[in-house]
Amino acid sequence: MNGMSPALRTWIKVNLPPRWVVRLRCFARGLGSPRWGNLRRVRPFSDNFGFDRGTPLDRYYLHQFFQRHRAHITGRVLEIQNTGYTVRFGHDVIEAHTLDINPVFKPTYLCDLAHIDDCVPEGHYDCFLLPNTLCVLRDIERCLRNALRIVRPGGVILASTAALVPLTGDVPDYWHLSADGWRELTRRAWPDTTAQVEGHGNCLAAVAAMLGLAHEELDPAELNVYDARFPVLVTVFGHRSA
Repeated sequence: MNGMSPALRTWIKVNLPPRWVVRLRCFARGLGSPRWGNLRRVRPFSDNFGFDRGTPLDRYYLHQFFQRHRAHITGRVLEIQNTGYTVRFGHDVIEAHTLDINPVFKPTYLCDLAHIDDCVPEGHYDCFLLPNTLCVLRDIERCLRNALRIVRPGGVILASTAALVPLTGDVPDYWHLSADGWRELTRRAWPDTTAQVEGHGNCLAAVAAMLGLAHEELDPAELNVYDARFPVLVTVFGHRSA
């Protein structure tokens, strides 16, 4: 539309619907147009994060994260809710314990991570796994401090949390922060600890996650592209000073 006279541009804006004005502008500027197909929908393909289709998209990044740090999942390991990732990625595990606020999971420690003073021994664990947990912890800074207190000096925390994925819906979902937001929080809660915070995902992965698609429906080459503006998952590696 840049080559049009001002009078013609004014006529177009006044007489054409806004949608057609946008289409003409994109055409004139060589910008691509979306082909919605069955993506033009107000309900996702899955209301269960893609579990009914395959593996939820964020798990692609979570499993890579645990695989990359599996050397640390050893010795005495504590995991939120159940021992699934301890069993899958751990090695030479001496103790595999669990912590959760819900008794249905029969955790080793039935308590809130924000209130564990008389429940979990200090400095007992070599590794604490918190997969997809941080976003649902209401008193987040206190929970982070307690998580660090649980691991021994030299021990590690491996955590992940949702970013651009649907809210859980069945429980409160408090924190969907960027990687920078989680860096700020970990700096406050762990001032003397080395923490590596990473985002994972891109605009395609984020759209697919929001629509409830499984990660098997995308190619690894697509999932492995990283764009900091569209994090699907944020991972946190915390190493307590010896």
